[in-house]
Amino acid sequence: MGFTVKGCKINGQGAPADMVVSGGVFGGACDTVFEFNNCAVFPGFIDVHVHLREPGFSYKETVETGTKACARGGYTTVCSMPNLSPVPDSAEHLDEQLKLIENDAVIAVAPYGAITVGQNGEELSDMEAMADKVCAFSDDGKGVQSEDMMREAMIRAKKLGKMIVAHCEDNSLLRGGYIHDGKYAAEHGHRGICSESEWKPIERDLKLAAETGCAYHVCHISTKESVELIRKAKAAGVDVTCETAPHYLILSDKDMQEHGRFKMNPPLRDESDRLALIEGICDGTIDMIATDHAPHSAEEKGRGLEKSAMGIVGIETAFPLLYTHLVKTGVITLDRLVELMSTNPAKRFGFDNSIENGNFTVFNLDSKYTINPDDFLSKGRATPFEGYEVYGECLMTVSSGKTAWLKEDK
Repeated sequence: MGFTVKGCKINGQGAPADMVVSGGVFGGACDTVFEFNNCAVFPGFIDVHVHLREPGFSYKETVETGTKACARGGYTTVCSMPNLSPVPDSAEHLDEQLKLIENDAVIAVAPYGAITVGQNGEELSDMEAMADKVCAFSDDGKGVQSEDMMREAMIRAKKLGKMIVAHCEDNSLLRGGYIHDGKYAAEHGHRGICSESEWKPIERDLKLAAETGCAYHVCHISTKESVELIRKAKAAGVDVTCETAPHYLILSDKDMQEHGRFKMNPPLRDESDRLALIEGICDGTIDMIATDHAPHSAEEKGRGLEKSAMGIVGIETAFPLLYTHLVKTGVITLDRLVELMSTNPAKRFGFDNSIENGNFTVFNLDSKYTINPDDFLSKGRATPFEGYEVYGECLMTVSSGKTAWLKEDK
């Protein structure tokens, strides 16, 4: 059983061509034909930072709703973050999540194992028991506060051949803040989160990565200082990669509004930070773009800036937003966007994103529409991009040779 995809341009370039996918690979018999006139086919997008919320918080999202949303966004593989209940800090706790993934996921999902027990930062998790079942180790949602704890985690991860993936946040510098400590916070009477709370732990961890030789990846960087620290560490030979998110590349705190859909962690920073991040994706300092898709209930996001939960959704809007705001405006090429969303995360995390093995997505790059959260497949609705006009609509996503998303009225 297989299918033919007709009339697509590989990476949106060249002449339209047909390809036959059978049993997850090119060639062989096919019994279904999909016509896509002059649309673009890309290798499957990979998001290394997604919150699927199960087990423990299925009212926010489930593995099923989350992965269907991912497929609609063009993603064939995602890494699920460990701030769950139970936290995947042992083989037993991890198995609860793996069973849900096996039963309900429509694309490939690679879970993280927690760095510390309960993500409490006090005792290392059973990393050895989880190593062969997780993509890496992270305490995302919380920063590892202890330098000694992070050093030991890196030593153990190095022995296991696994990366440490760090949410970098110094709790002692937060001071009750909940948006960026900048002009908007000052003018509207909000408590701010200083940039140092992010870049200071990155500075610490880069020294530890150099010391231990551990492969190290930094989550959702948002400040100009973070970009420069990572740039220098790479030049010095440290085994480090990093990600940023679409909202940090497109928005800054000058775009803030008094609504929970503008609240995430780290927060939208100054315009100078946004421009530094743009420079980072142009010069290769930033390796990939991840969404930090973080769904919450409408009630949790409807309490205003101060009291709403941290986090926004983004898996269904990432490519169209980036294509519209970065590619069509000439900031980066379409090829570079594919590197940031597919090629680089595949290389760093060891995933298969190849079209040849049946991992691809088809987009109509000329389709223009308005982002409407009511249309999302995710349970989450909070996005700062509500009402934005974008180009690029996902028509089909195939993961490991199986159709995960198909827009019926192509």
